[in-house]
Amino acid sequence: MSTIVQSIHFDADQDLVNFIESKVSKLNQFYDRIIDSEVYLKVDKNATNENKIAEIRLALPGKELFAKKQCKTFEEATDLAVEALRRQISKHKGKVAV
Repeated sequence: MSTIVQSIHFDADQDLVNFIESKVSKLNQFYDRIIDSEVYLKVDKNATNENKIAEIRLALPGKELFAKKQCKTFEEATDLAVEALRRQISKHKGKVAV
């Protein structure tokens, strides 16, 4: 599975990109037919501390899964988005198996 990480209006450091790629690649443990993934990192312009947004799109055969989370850090947002995608993958596997 290939993972594309895009940071919108800022440059993400290599440590953050490596962290995101490792988290997203762990989704292969739950479903090995993931084609590719795209991660978009954005900084919201609101005044609160929770202004980091991580959006993850997974391409599966015949379907796309998407999760968007907003937190204080990109790492936390990525963790929550990956967990949401893991739950979506389990539901998808249940539907495909039937």
